[in-house]
Amino acid sequence: MAITALGYLGVRSDKLDDWSDFAGGLLGMQKIDRGGKALAFRMDDKMQRLLVSDEPGDTLAFMGWEVAHKDDLQAYAARLDKAGVRVNLGSKELCDRRFVEGLIWFEDPMGNRVELFYNPMIASDPFVPGRPIDGFRTGPYGMGHAVLHVKDIDVMLPFYRDLLDFKVTDYGLTPYGLYFFHVNGRHHSFAMVGSGQEGFHHFMVEFQNLDDVGQGYDLANLEEGRVAYTLGRHINDLMTSYYAHSPSGFFVENGWGGMIIDEATWEAHETHDGPSFWGHERLYLTEEGGRKRLRDMRLDAAERGVRGPQVAECPWLYGELAKLGK
Repeated sequence: MAITALGYLGVRSDKLDDWSDFAGGLLGMQKIDRGGKALAFRMDDKMQRLLVSDEPGDTLAFMGWEVAHKDDLQAYAARLDKAGVRVNLGSKELCDRRFVEGLIWFEDPMGNRVELFYNPMIASDPFVPGRPIDGFRTGPYGMGHAVLHVKDIDVMLPFYRDLLDFKVTDYGLTPYGLYFFHVNGRHHSFAMVGSGQEGFHHFMVEFQNLDDVGQGYDLANLEEGRVAYTLGRHINDLMTSYYAHSPSGFFVENGWGGMIIDEATWEAHETHDGPSFWGHERLYLTEEGGRKRLRDMRLDAAERGVRGPQVAECPWLYGELAKLGK
């Protein structure tokens, strides 16, 4: 049994008009009006990837993870039940709302709702982006990635790693605990930030064309306070990206060129050089609140000549670099 991809995300917000402009106009998703107090957005041939609903509760409503086979739902349900996790079977009405054949749902140790689903519905009409883009990198890699704030990584780590089979890609312990997990060839589909907080940190969408990221960055800079992290490049997954403030307060990473790993040869390892080669200035932080510390880590990495490979996709090379601890 296996979880194969991040399939969809659900967000609670009473700012549906703002989300329509943000997800459609800035990110380039296709808006689908589901009627009532909900908006859905497409990124590809799937019926929906993001659902925003006007209802009470925490900002992150649910994470939907796709499983490879129908029997995997029962297998994971049995494993979770044995570990003392209450598992709920998704009703037909819920499955219809998610446009999937079947699902189960439960909560992680911090109360985040997790849904495992099988066989998402394919749309009959082609994807039409909300602004001119070449599309998103999805397919076998799923929607992108999701990142949570966590109070206690030691509690959350075994839940996702041991019960749900998320595989650790790499991790960093400075300036705070960061764990990255893969469920397919995408460097990470899930991550935890050991910030001591709770809630949604960000989700990432990856564009097919670097220019689509750059043009979105221009659009974001037209709105005062929209950009949260400036354009930069991450050290671990090699993603070139910027982060935008979403209408709900958490971030959305807009990226291109993320690493595709060879799952068969990849070895988990600790990273030591900080989050980014360059850029990603945290505009939302104060100097004393971490902005200077993260900047100094980038400048130190630059002074030591830390560089990433200029290769769009090379799983073999990435695997070799991981063995060397680079």
